[in-house]
Amino acid sequence: MDYASSFYIIAPELMLTGAALVLLLFAAWMRDAAKLATVVAITALFGAVFWTGHLLLDPSFDLAADAFGGLYRMDDFGSVAKLLIYLATIACLVVTPRYFERRGAYRAEYPVLLLLNAVGMGMMVSAVDLMTLYIGLELSSLSSYVLAAFLRDDTKSSEAGLKYFILGALASGIILYGMSLVYGFSGTTQYSGIRLAFADGLSAGALFGVVFVLAGLAFKIAAVPFHMWTPDVYEGAPTPVTAFFASAPKVAAVAMLARMAIDAFGAQTDAWQQIVIFAAMASIVVGALGAIGQENLKRVLAYSSINNVGFILIGLATATPEGVSAVLVYLAIYVVMTIGAFTAVLMLRDREGEQLETFTDIAGLSTIRPAVAWGVLLLMFSLAGIPPLFGFWGKFVVFQAAVQADMIILAAIGIAASVIGAFYYLKFVKVMFFDEPVREAETQSPVGHWAVLGICVLIVSPLGYLLTPWLGAIADGAAASLFTIV
Repeated sequence: MDYASSFYIIAPELMLTGAALVLLLFAAWMRDAAKLATVVAITALFGAVFWTGHLLLDPSFDLAADAFGGLYRMDDFGSVAKLLIYLATIACLVVTPRYFERRGAYRAEYPVLLLLNAVGMGMMVSAVDLMTLYIGLELSSLSSYVLAAFLRDDTKSSEAGLKYFILGALASGIILYGMSLVYGFSGTTQYSGIRLAFADGLSAGALFGVVFVLAGLAFKIAAVPFHMWTPDVYEGAPTPVTAFFASAPKVAAVAMLARMAIDAFGAQTDAWQQIVIFAAMASIVVGALGAIGQENLKRVLAYSSINNVGFILIGLATATPEGVSAVLVYLAIYVVMTIGAFTAVLMLRDREGEQLETFTDIAGLSTIRPAVAWGVLLLMFSLAGIPPLFGFWGKFVVFQAAVQADMIILAAIGIAASVIGAFYYLKFVKVMFFDEPVREAETQSPVGHWAVLGICVLIVSPLGYLLTPWLGAIADGAAASLFTIV
């Protein structure tokens, strides 16, 4: 494929990169350019959404297309993942400014960092070469470290950034070491070549390489036992940053893991399937039990994130097109529920403008802000997988894929753990609707917050089931493209 075709395929990444570089100049030469930078960043992300959707629907790319000599692949799987990433980033940008403006800390560098993060995540999900994967991973990770510590004068934010940096650097080192072993025993960095080299079996060294790569990727998705950083970073980072971490990078990391497992290591499914099954079961149980004693809302949502990763990994553990399709459906629903939950948290402030971040703070919220309280109720019930809300459908398709793959025990454990996890979701409802108010909450929120919360609540409501034929068809096509040998 010539360079013109390659640039055509990577147009979304080029668009976001160009916008980020232009905004970086604005940030250096213009004062108070943060709002303008936010508008431009959202516009660029919508442009990337439009172009990615165009590539997804273009019939000439039904069987995928490689760019730059096989370093990057444009297929339905990558396009669907990138659409979720870009839309989640847009939602996070919409609800961000108010949080930082009260502290006088909102700067044009923030949307620039999110744009560069989106570029890295796009490269991650479309990479079919270890070099491209690592470049995208580091571009995303480096901007994430800065975002976590964006409030430089806040001790918690600085601590979160430092913890994330140290543990993230460790995970990157583990991945790089695993990649070096995989390259050493396969003789290539391209996924197709790795798959061919490992078709006849794995040597001990190659097996170690696979394990190290999967362990590093498990850190990126916050799967047990590499989840330790998640509650502390989620609590300490600014709330809009936490909302971002829990949505877009989660999609990118899961998609990256799925492509690596199915494409590069697809010839040796048994080698990684056991690792994924263990991580799935452990994440579900630890996420469900770990949240029970928490009082901070962001820490509870952090354990919720770990718990949901476990359900997502059940779909991947099947190693079937139906399982990967279920992963994409679950991811789409999970992103909506997570962004809605964190938007509601951002809307909870007292009369002085301080965030309400504990269960004690939101006691009796239904009498002060009934609309927000009912929105949180629907989102929490959906996260718990209680029908008829849309979150139930995400869990259903994952368990269905596991049963079809004869992993009935894994599905049974997941269903049992769902009941345990429902406890801390119900705690939100109990505190908001049955406890007496302790702190006065403000009664006004920006239109952008209401818009994002309203859209999320509408999607997770029973009306969301109207999307199932469309969402299922797109997810099936994306999963099929991942299993197509190009």
